[in-house]
Amino acid sequence: MKHASLRYVLVVFSMLLLFGATHGIAQEKVLKVGVMAPYTGPSAQTGDEFKSVSTMAFENINYQIGDYKIELIWIDSQSDPAKAAAAYAEAVERKGMEVGMLNWHSSVSISVMDVAAQYKVPHLFAFGAAPIIDEKYKSDPEKYQYWCGKGWPVPAKLTLGYTECIQNAISKDLWKPEKQLVAIYGEDTDWGRSQGEALTQEFKKIGWEVLSQDYFPPTQTDFYPMLSKWRKAGVSVIAGTSTSAPAITALVKQADEVGLGAVIIADGLGWVGDWYKLTGAASNNVLDMIPALTTPEAKKWAGEIEKRFGYKPSPSASGLAYDWANFAIKVLKRAFEKHQELNRTTILEVFQNEVIPGKLTYGKSDGALIMNEYRFSPESMPDAVVARDGFYFPVLQYIDGKGHIVYPDDWKEQPFSAGK
Repeated sequence: MKHASLRYVLVVFSMLLLFGATHGIAQEKVLKVGVMAPYTGPSAQTGDEFKSVSTMAFENINYQIGDYKIELIWIDSQSDPAKAAAAYAEAVERKGMEVGMLNWHSSVSISVMDVAAQYKVPHLFAFGAAPIIDEKYKSDPEKYQYWCGKGWPVPAKLTLGYTECIQNAISKDLWKPEKQLVAIYGEDTDWGRSQGEALTQEFKKIGWEVLSQDYFPPTQTDFYPMLSKWRKAGVSVIAGTSTSAPAITALVKQADEVGLGAVIIADGLGWVGDWYKLTGAASNNVLDMIPALTTPEAKKWAGEIEKRFGYKPSPSASGLAYDWANFAIKVLKRAFEKHQELNRTTILEVFQNEVIPGKLTYGKSDGALIMNEYRFSPESMPDAVVARDGFYFPVLQYIDGKGHIVYPDDWKEQPFSAGK
């Protein structure tokens, strides 16, 4: 009898242990989120910033949404469209990614859009800005519905500020250029060429002559021949962009060395947090259009980033990526709240029915550091809404490593200065 009772107790105890184990397993749900960025290659410094701020954003929620544990998968684009597409497919097939977010390069976005569509994986807030992304999205909205909102609008919506700033300075006698002659430059990528074309059209609209459009590989760091051509022609402005820190900083330094004497628009110089270490005083008076870390909350956050990760965060690469990561988290939280499940279907449903119509946004009240509000509309898609109270960049002029707003006038921190 004693043996029977003992056997009964052991059976019950074993069943309790088994129930506890299986119950624990049942409760352990995981959502795998891919974070795409150039972690290696010419823009690896930007990748480091994306990784740092994404880590911080998910640490803030303890990698937990409801009863789901969040696991981040780092997808290295290597600044290469083909390699990025392969890495993305691997993240889905081998690593179980259910949703992706972020990205830096336009060329990578164009390539990966098809992979996301193939696997029906929603990808939130990729930064690729080139107009061809919008064209591709609008060519088949059903197929490309998985490309869920761009984290950076097309250049034409943002570059207008440069020519307005130039015209404003001339009209107020802050600058009298000898020639209304501009040279356009940029990295030879979809982003660089689309930005270059947008700048070309804006300068032509205000009656300036465009000397040339000069494009170069992101790995290039010797610009002396190009600068000599511009100097000989007597250009009053050079305007362009590069996502490669070595390239854009080398161009700025070498322009100073050869005594170019032109106003320099270096769109995106401030994307890299430590750009001033690479340029020094050569960057004085350079114009850029990037967001700024202006509020006490943003400055406190920047101090935390520098203390923990050892770099000065760029408002564009770190600040915007942090805000978009937090908007992505808000989307995931809403999907769980609404469906009690987190998967590609529930996440896409929230984006389609709440984010696109502008019902679900991310703004200052949510903790946004950079923009007043990140929001979309059916008319703006796949871009965010560009507006003073939405996604908007002021024109900055750098002095001793710090950016000061010079345009628009109602945001101005100091007057425009034409040169050294």
